[in-house]
Amino acid sequence: MSLSLVQSRVLLGLEAAAVTVEVHLANGLPSFTLVGLAHVEVKEARERVRSAIQNAGLAFPHNKKITVNLAPADLPKDSGRFDLPIALGILAASGQIDGTRLAGHEFAGELSLSGELRPVRGALAMSLALHAQGVAVRLVLPPGNAEEAALVPSAQVYRARHLLDVVAAMQPLADGEPAAAPGDGWTALAPTPLPPPAAYADLADVKGQVAAKRALEIAAAGGHSVLLVGAPGSGKSMLAQRFAGLLPPMTTDEALQSAAVASLGGRFTMAQWAIRPTCSPHHTASAPALVGGGSPPRPGEISLAHHGVLFLVMSNAHAALAA
Repeated sequence: MSLSLVQSRVLLGLEAAAVTVEVHLANGLPSFTLVGLAHVEVKEARERVRSAIQNAGLAFPHNKKITVNLAPADLPKDSGRFDLPIALGILAASGQIDGTRLAGHEFAGELSLSGELRPVRGALAMSLALHAQGVAVRLVLPPGNAEEAALVPSAQVYRARHLLDVVAAMQPLADGEPAAAPGDGWTALAPTPLPPPAAYADLADVKGQVAAKRALEIAAAGGHSVLLVGAPGSGKSMLAQRFAGLLPPMTTDEALQSAAVASLGGRFTMAQWAIRPTCSPHHTASAPALVGGGSPPRPGEISLAHHGVLFLVMSNAHAALAA
């Protein structure tokens, strides 16, 4: 068929809204048109997708009028996350893969010119959105993103390293089941459980500072914020860095929220899983740098602090802010 639909998601702050990638092939003057309020990096997907398909040994429909619509059209689309869905839509519309196999899957990933898949921001937010909706959808993501998405309980995540891995997995066998991709290019990931409680710096290492330590203990027990004020070198940062060790281990929901915020900013690593983040922005940081800015907006230090501990170390007799 000349029309195919592929599901993906776009980031809107902390949310991951559903996006349908519609691909239509028609007779006419050969062209490649991409619509749907796409930013520049999304429109550049035309060249990446064309080269990736050709270098993967697949046929790109040069003699067709290709129209790609990212619906809904009123949502701004950014990053290269739509490279993989667009490529699969073109292959399905041209009959090179079975478009019916794409149902029940959501795809995201940037394509290199050779067809390798590269990670994108916000994979954990995509998995959380599916978890919140309670739908049984398989997420197909590049290495690095798939491990993030598998942190969500009951998530169905598949890791693909190359466009050909996804194409092979979407080819049906005689009994209707998808064929397995060769090697470890196509891998189903099991949900990742919470690790043992993390080891933080111990407040018992601090000698003296009785009043400050008592204040931190009360703040941790009651869930309060605390402001430490003192001269440089008086031990504010040393105390603040041990504040997280007084707090209880993170629950699964808390760990997921913290990891999702870090993932949106491109800062999350698996080594940070279920560890309360500690941020130390420079004392000259501007207000936009703290609260987040840019287009589209990304989380700043204050946004990250809502899911962990923020220590704003000031050099001019101000101190550490724990929130």
